[in-house]
Amino acid sequence: MSRALPTIVHLDADAFFVSCELALKPELRGTKCAVGGRERGIISSASYEARACGVYTPMPTKLALKVCPELIMLPHTSGLYGKVSRQMFDLCETLTPHVQRNSIDEGYLDIAPCGFKSIEEITRRVRALQTRITDELQIHASFGVATNKLVAAIASKARKPKGFTVVIPGGEGKFLASLPINVLPGIGKKTDERMKTAGIRFVRDLFTRTERELRELFGTNWQEMLALAQGEDDRPVETEHDDAKSYSQQETFGHDIREFAKIEQIAKRMIDELMPAIRADGKRARTMTVKIRYPGMEDNSCGRSLSEATDLETSFYGLVGPLLRGAWTKQRSLRLVSVKFSGIEGEPAQLEMFSGTAEKKRRLATVLDQLNTGKLPAVKHGHQLAPPEASCAD
Repeated sequence: MSRALPTIVHLDADAFFVSCELALKPELRGTKCAVGGRERGIISSASYEARACGVYTPMPTKLALKVCPELIMLPHTSGLYGKVSRQMFDLCETLTPHVQRNSIDEGYLDIAPCGFKSIEEITRRVRALQTRITDELQIHASFGVATNKLVAAIASKARKPKGFTVVIPGGEGKFLASLPINVLPGIGKKTDERMKTAGIRFVRDLFTRTERELRELFGTNWQEMLALAQGEDDRPVETEHDDAKSYSQQETFGHDIREFAKIEQIAKRMIDELMPAIRADGKRARTMTVKIRYPGMEDNSCGRSLSEATDLETSFYGLVGPLLRGAWTKQRSLRLVSVKFSGIEGEPAQLEMFSGTAEKKRRLATVLDQLNTGKLPAVKHGHQLAPPEASCAD
């Protein structure tokens, strides 16, 4: 889709979990540090100083400490990441109401309705937002500005960390041409290896191939891949309003993983992040859906509804395992997992609808939310104290 100005912005927070922790521990800025479990864990987020030493996600912690003996390990802080994420996107909405919160650490903004008149004005206003996020939240985020979501998302990763890249209208194909082929959606690790075997290393290499060769490589999707390589994308920014019909969160792993316990723990952590937001909005959820994604970008999901809507985490913990097994039907590693709450209802008018134990749990949850209003949560759930190995990309 052609646009006179680049009005789609992609925000991608830099080393998000680590950045959130360093906002609480600024004395550790500039050090080699990572978030993860020390004894039996895995690195879920590493500072760029640690990455320069060979620490990556999801490297086992024991190996990371061998690669980088001076590595400082930081435990996950319950509730912190969801809270900072909401604050970050709230700041985005001061620039434009058209904000798509794609995951905990990345999303899209459509600034077309703002009426900016030039690329210079767009650059100035988006850079001001980037600076405000850094100043007010003490975290860093990279931004990509382009005519569509595909190019903006790739641009935001072009100069990490603290990156800022603007792709001018009409320059999408030139921008993508020199980049590795695996920047395109659908090019996972195995496909990337197959492309390299075929002599295709960069996006521009696709245009040297015949239709027959492209069909052999991509099947019936070959034309779609060519369109992506040219920077074509007409997906709109999907805005979630205050009266959202669903609440969701997803995590994309830096490397494909297959351990059930890791994925289950990550999904429970998402529940812990989402449910306080649902309570804060005075809402309840009836349905939870778990979605998984395989390395080849194939998605599968499984959901279940409760007999009554609730705003209690404990009501959904027991569904995580069965839903994950229902969605994860192939014996393959996963690239992504997400949790979505739907069937959203307003808070009941009378507390008496919650009886006995349920009412006590709800009152306790409300107290915990109040205790955890600061940046550093005061109370953690039991399953967060010694989490299984987990990993996510940021």
